[in-house]
Formats: sequence, C-alpha cells, structure tokens
Amino acid sequence: MVAAIFTSGSLVHAQEDQPEAEPPTSIVDENEITPELLKACQDGMAYLVTQQNSDGSFGLGRYGRNVGIASLCALAFLADGHMPGQDKYGLVVQKTLDFVLSCSTESGLIASGSTSHGPMYGHGFATLFLGEIYGMNPSDTRVRDALVRAVQLIVNSQNEDGGWRYNPVPYDADVSVTICQVMGLRSARNAGIKVPRETIDRAVRYVRDCQNPDGGFRYMIQPGQSAWPRTAAGVATLFYAGIYEDDSIRRGVDYLNRTVHPTNGNRFGRSHFFYGHYYAVQAMFIAGGEDWAGWWPSVRKIFLDTQTSSGSWSSPQTGSAYATAMSLIILQMPKRYLPIFQK
Repeated sequence: MVAAIFTSGSLVHAQEDQPEAEPPTSIVDENEITPELLKACQDGMAYLVTQQNSDGSFGLGRYGRNVGIASLCALAFLADGHMPGQDKYGLVVQKTLDFVLSCSTESGLIASGSTSHGPMYGHGFATLFLGEIYGMNPSDTRVRDALVRAVQLIVNSQNEDGGWRYNPVPYDADVSVTICQVMGLRSARNAGIKVPRETIDRAVRYVRDCQNPDGGFRYMIQPGQSAWPRTAAGVATLFYAGIYEDDSIRRGVDYLNRTVHPTNGNRFGRSHFFYGHYYAVQAMFIAGGEDWAGWWPSVRKIFLDTQTSSGSWSSPQTGSAYATAMSLIILQMPKRYLPIFQK
C-alpha cells in the first residue's frame, strides 16, 4: 500500500492527519565518518572546483554544460553544508544555481548541453538540486518558480504505466529515469511544493510491476533480467515515495545483499558503477539497521581506494566531474546535510 503521506491532490507535511511513517534508523553512528573520509572529501571538492566552467556548469566535451552533471556537482558541495555565497565554496554553488536557473524554460523543462539520451535525466537531477536549495533557503522566489514549473512538467510527462523515459512526453518509461523524477518530486515535496497523490501512486505501481520474482528489478515493465543498479534504483524509488516497510523493498534489499554485497568481493563491475552505488548507498542508508551497518564500511573503502592523486574519481563514459560528484555525494551521505538524506 502507498504510504500515508499522500492526500487527495497533494503531498502533505508529516504532522498533518496521517503522519508519514518514520524510516528505520541506522545502527552505525560514530564509525560512519572517518578522518580518511573527511580528507578524501576535501580533496575531491578541491578538484571539482577546477572543473567548473565560467558559466557555472562543469566538465568539457560530450557532457559539458549538462544540467544534470552541474546539479550533481553542486549537490556534492551542498552535501558538505556549503550554501550559495556563504563560504569558500559558496560562489561555486551560486554559479551553478544561476546556470541551472538560466536553463529553466517556460514549459518547466530544465535542459542544456548534451542530452544524448533525452533531457529527463538532467531535468530530474536539476529538480532535485532546486528542491534541496529551496528546502534550505525558501526565500528565493526564482528557485520556487523554476521548481514549481519543473514539478509540473514531471507530472505532465508521466506515462500511462506510471513511469518516465528520456523525453518529456508520456509515451514510454524505465526504472532509471523514473527514480530521477521521483527523487525530484520528493525533494520538492519536502520543501513545501505540492505534488499530486496520483502521480506518486502510479509511480509506485510502475516500479512494483518492474520487480522480478528473484527480488531484483528489470529495466522496463517488459520482461527482462534483474541487475543491481536498477534494483538499487527501484528500492530507492519506493523509499522516496514514502514506503519504508514493504515486501517489495525487503526482497529488493535482499537481492542486493545476496548478489553484490561489498564484503563478498567487488562484484559490481564498471558498467553503471557510480550510478549504481549512488542509489545502492541511499537504499541501504534508508533501510538502516544491519543492512546499512554491513554495507557502508566496505563501500566507503572502495571509494577511498579508487580516488586518484588529483582528488578525482574517473569514469571513461561520463567524465571525471560526474564520477567525482557522485563519489562525494556517496561518501558524504552520513553527514546528513542534504534534506533528502535526513532521517
């Protein structure tokens, strides 16, 4: 059943009539964040600054000026508590915010740069970024206006099955794009922006329809194989829809623990490595308990061990700005600065 955070026509705050269920708590506390992690994050942020372009975007080449990557890079700084204009990294975040806002159109779509798979990936990440900014500082009307339009575009482009795909039209869907939109909607809702209940109900049904009998999730509603990155995305989607105790979640988490638990050797592979870990760590963080306690130390070590001497992480497919931003968000999740990661 869909969580009680939804009422007809909008998402409501937890203190109203039907309170939102509390996510499970973690049993890892003082050991979550180590001196090695803090140094790696400082080195990573110092590197990321060097990758910002004059217009506030990040990276060059195929993925230069992409609003999704720019938003992820800014989220990496927000994850350490840096707000626009308030400290040495504040200008970096401010420039990215200005860039993202400049890419917001009257239709609500936020897009710029390479969109080889269509603009909805970038739009979802940009909506998440604006939601986190607005949640931390609700006084910026420019952010609110762009965020409201971005949410409406997501609502309008949901397909009949309940998911989203690469382009802002309601024709097709996959789990990967769907999680981007649901996280954007959840961040906006946390910041006080209304989101229709029906949109979330349909997204939940879609994601559940993509789960296989083995507990893993396939890419689309059509028959297909389970894989760990899309399973992590599927579990995270349900969590961000406000569902915390559910058979679909338990089976998905068990699939991850069974197939790619980091203590059993690195079986993740390089395909969708950063994307998969981004959602897997979120899923385990929200699951809490033994799932988080068993997952986090080993994954933390994987990322500390793969950081380069420049402070970056590398990805031949999407570039170092993307890989570094994703790695920093992952490593800094236990800091709980981002509203969407606070429990």
